[in-house]
Amino acid sequence: MVFEVKSPVLGFESVNKMKLEKIDDVFMRLTNAQDSSPIFTLVNPFMLREYEFEVPASTKILLDLESSKNILTANIMVIQNPIENSTINFLAPLVFNFDNQTMAQIVLDSFRYPNYKLAEPISAYYPKE
Repeated sequence: MVFEVKSPVLGFESVNKMKLEKIDDVFMRLTNAQDSSPIFTLVNPFMLREYEFEVPASTKILLDLESSKNILTANIMVIQNPIENSTINFLAPLVFNFDNQTMAQIVLDSFRYPNYKLAEPISAYYPKE
């Protein structure tokens, strides 16, 4: 599904349409709908940990979240080799409104959310053997 970008992904301010594709219950792919880059791997944070934050009023208005039922939150994952070295950015979630096909990135205050990091290793969420 293609989403209109209402608040840009940091560093990609010129991208205004992005395509979201589900890979499985945990992973998704987000690509620029009008060019070959950027391409992001996203994760469903709720499959990995408890994850809660307050959506700013401005983002609620931009995405019309108050009247929407189909909302998705995802986080950008930086893929490394081996996969255990990959990291997840829990401080800058992406919010998608499927009802009106809009999306935005939110940057959380690290002092208000000290349990979330910019680059948390995915290995922290693997079952220990």
